[in-house]
Order: sequence, then C-alpha cells, then structure tokens
Amino acid sequence: QQHWNATDACCAFGTDAPDDAAYLMAIIQQVSVEYNVDPKAIFLAGHSNGGFMSYRMACQHAETIAGVASLAGATFADTADCTPSEPVSVLQVHGTSDATIAYDGGSIAGVDYPSAQQTVESWVTYNGCDAMPTITADALDLDGGIDGAESAAEAFSGCEQDSGVELWTIDGGSHIPAVTADFSAEVVDFLLAHPKP
Repeated sequence: QQHWNATDACCAFGTDAPDDAAYLMAIIQQVSVEYNVDPKAIFLAGHSNGGFMSYRMACQHAETIAGVASLAGATFADTADCTPSEPVSVLQVHGTSDATIAYDGGSIAGVDYPSAQQTVESWVTYNGCDAMPTITADALDLDGGIDGAESAAEAFSGCEQDSGVELWTIDGGSHIPAVTADFSAEVVDFLLAHPKP
C-alpha cells in the first residue's frame, strides 16, 4: 500500500492508517540536525497523492512548513479539517483534463475532494489574502505535450506574513503532464520567493 495517509479523501486505503505527517516531520528534524537547513525555507512539493500530503503537512505543521507546491493534488474538502496555525504559501498546479484527480473536484471511495479553485480559495481564506486574483499577463509553458504557453497563472495578493497563493491552470493538461524544462524552475522560484518571515 504505497500511499501517503494524507487527507480523508486520499489515500491511505484499508485499516492501516500510519501517521505520515509525524514521519515526515521526523525526517525534516533529522535533516535539520545533520545539515545547515534554513528553518524559514522548508518547502514540500508533491504530485497527486503527494500533493494531498503536502496540504496535510501545511495544515498540521504550518509553524514549520513555509510553502507547498501541489501538482494534481487537493486540500481537505471540509475547511474545518485544516486549521493552520499561521500562513503557508501555496502553489496549486492542475490540468483541466486530469481524469484521475479532476480539476473540478470529485470523490475517491465516496469521500469528496475539492476542485483546484476551491483548494486555492481555502488557502486564500487561511492566509488572509485578497479574494480577487490577479491573472498574470504572460501564460506559462508548463506542458511540453501541448503547443505554446498553455497555462494561466492566478496570483492572490495581500496575504498575511508575505505568504503567497497561486493557481496555475494547465489548459488541456492531464494527470501526468509532460512537464517542460522550465516547470521545476518556475515551481522552485515560487517557493523560494515565499520563506517564513
């Protein structure tokens, strides 16, 4: 059962429910002891179930996690299940043609998960951002399998503690996009621009 026990929707199936948040915190703590880690710049990134897990970590360990990037993941559907103690920067990247984790939300084994837009809106509320996003003038080329710059970026400003919330929508993107060489650099740039204050 190679899944993270992330949100209620995804994806520790069966009766075994390991505390993966505690496991990841133990890794962060061990690495921080052995290496020169900036405590204000601890970030997580994940795809699909890994994206769900990144959100769980942001919800439960906001005092440690500066930011998360989720590709084709989602946060908790019920906002009461996520009570971050302080802002965490969030980047949600999602394809509109994702047939596994739907861009518009859905359910897994009868448990709902929110849409990409709802995921971002939840974190806009948690982080105290302005409700209306700014759509960047230039589209991003994140999926090499789609001609041209196919991705629209929405950024929310006014977030507390200089945190950031953005939604990058890959128009026509699938669950596993053919990411371009720029994809990782763009994600890392977003995260590094949003350390803890």
